[in-house]
Amino acid sequence: MNIKKEFILSGGKVVDPFTGIEAIMDIGVKDGKIADPKTLKNAEKIDVSGKIVAPGFIDLHVHLREPGNCAAETIETGTKAAAAGGFTTIVAMPNTSPAADTAAAIEYLSFHAAQNGVVKVYPCGCMTKGIKGEEMAPIGSLKNARVAALSDDGRGIQNHELMKHIVQYAKSMDLPILDHCEDDNLKGDGVMHEGVWSTLLGMKGMPAASEELMVARNIIFARDVDWKVHLQHLSSKESVEQVRVARKRGIPVSAEVTPHHLSLIDECIKKFDTNYKMNPPLRSEEDRQALIAGLADGTITVIATDHAPHTPTAKMVEFDYAPFGIIGLETAISVCLKELYHSGVLSISDFVAKFTSGPADVLGLTNRGFKSGNDADITIIDTNKEITIDADKFQSKSRNTPFDGMTFRGKATSTIVDGKFVFNEL
Repeated sequence: MNIKKEFILSGGKVVDPFTGIEAIMDIGVKDGKIADPKTLKNAEKIDVSGKIVAPGFIDLHVHLREPGNCAAETIETGTKAAAAGGFTTIVAMPNTSPAADTAAAIEYLSFHAAQNGVVKVYPCGCMTKGIKGEEMAPIGSLKNARVAALSDDGRGIQNHELMKHIVQYAKSMDLPILDHCEDDNLKGDGVMHEGVWSTLLGMKGMPAASEELMVARNIIFARDVDWKVHLQHLSSKESVEQVRVARKRGIPVSAEVTPHHLSLIDECIKKFDTNYKMNPPLRSEEDRQALIAGLADGTITVIATDHAPHTPTAKMVEFDYAPFGIIGLETAISVCLKELYHSGVLSISDFVAKFTSGPADVLGLTNRGFKSGNDADITIIDTNKEITIDADKFQSKSRNTPFDGMTFRGKATSTIVDGKFVFNEL
């Protein structure tokens, strides 16, 4: 579609959690910005009747693998996957090789994202040097290089004194913490959730307590330092309850959940398919229901994919030896529509908020939504279009998804970044 500098998205249902708008109305775009459609005299009209028109979706948790593992993903393919999935902004995790623990590493990512990326890429810097959990990274330099947040994603910092020190420094630099909650001693060399199915399958388990201990630790530090700590990919019932209590007390803690933890459970692993191996692991049905309840009551404010690409060779080994992680950018909306919207758990406004205002609040982003002058970052969704997932058609370089071949209702049909269609199936 040849889109002019001026166009109007006409007839769609606009859902904007930033402004509280939920109505059938037109959205104007001029020179990459939101504009009042009444002021656009030469605009091309694009019919989006029957579609949801939302502010651009944000994914707080993406692994682009570049530099270091470009066989699994690159900035180019990862951002194309994000666009195909309806995301206009992604936060790139720092566990690359080398790790993003210096200003130079951040500048590398920012340069290549500007050159090869099709969506906005916000770099996340390491909390510790080399993500080793031993010495604090140069947070001041990372701030000057314009990181959006700090994380040692993939590894929980085991030294509590060091972690508190980092939260204090992060507050002084106005940088949110995104933390992977896991106690290494309890996790051990487990490969799946510790429970009935790990016993039946004879696999080493990863107890939920390994997550819950670090969730409690981080809540304490968020309280004592009075600073934002965001808890990545929660998976257990008790973790959700801890966050619920903390938020009611006004402690500045937030949490995310992934589409796969909302839709799959540990029993799936009886197939011995390594595409069901992830960290944190798939847990019980009781845990899954608790995550859904946490989204419904506002305890969990963010859905993030934890998009973790791996080559087919890496995953094509015995379950014990396969790496943790699955891809999720191109399936997230479809999976979550099934589990949350079509099932009646969330209204469409609440659903959109988990991908927009929720993550924006974590990052402290302003000037979002459909106010005139804001960047024209827009996600258009057909909530009723039936699709069958075909991993071979993904924009991502990797294929490690457990959803291949499954049928869902609803997907992103267009993704617009700064007024430019970077993905379009209208």
